[in-house]
Amino acid sequence: MNINLGYIVRHTTIALFGAVILPLGLWITSAKAESFEPDTSRSASDLTNQPLVPAARDSSSTDSSSTDSSSTDSSSTDSSSTDSSSTVAQSPVAQEIIPGRATRSGSSYIGVAGNIGLGGETALGRGNFTVISKIGLTPRFSARPSVVIGSDPTILVPVTADFPIEPINDEIDLAVAPYVGGGVAISTGSDSLVRPVITGGIDVPIANRVTATAQANVAFFEDTEAGLILGIGYNF
Repeated sequence: MNINLGYIVRHTTIALFGAVILPLGLWITSAKAESFEPDTSRSASDLTNQPLVPAARDSSSTDSSSTDSSSTDSSSTDSSSTDSSSTVAQSPVAQEIIPGRATRSGSSYIGVAGNIGLGGETALGRGNFTVISKIGLTPRFSARPSVVIGSDPTILVPVTADFPIEPINDEIDLAVAPYVGGGVAISTGSDSLVRPVITGGIDVPIANRVTATAQANVAFFEDTEAGLILGIGYNF
């Protein structure tokens, strides 16, 4: 019995990618929706049971307490200002990693694309269909895993530095967001390899939920291979 190992590896890779990326996108979208639910835990009875404001004292005690209160407030304000300044000065400059967040270049997305091969033996170096994604990590960085689907699928997992969205110039009403980075490229053919990849491109927001992208990839397999991905993604 002849078993086509290439066929099994190719379709297993595609299935695993879909099983990871699609549920991740749905989970992130659900988490964002839940984070915006209003707090309805306080009932009307809680609001009506609030303590009443005590009656005003006589004018002399009021003047005295006002003076004391002013001096106390002034000192506490100075103290809290000092504490706040100290806290800000001492707090580390750190960015929390939140998968699926928006970055400076726009929203995270998942989509489809075409790969224009620029020479090579793997799917990256040939013309093929591609599944693309962008998963924001911090305001400045994102992961952009993708799968170039061919006879020997190639998996790309780069991490990129994202730059702000800016118009091309005053005459062209089009905003773009460049990005550049690197990661690993995985060839799933008979000679499976894991090699470095350099990635660079631009995101172009064209609607509230849609982003177009153009991405160049150069992978260093046994021979250097390159491909140009042109695609469109759904923002989440």
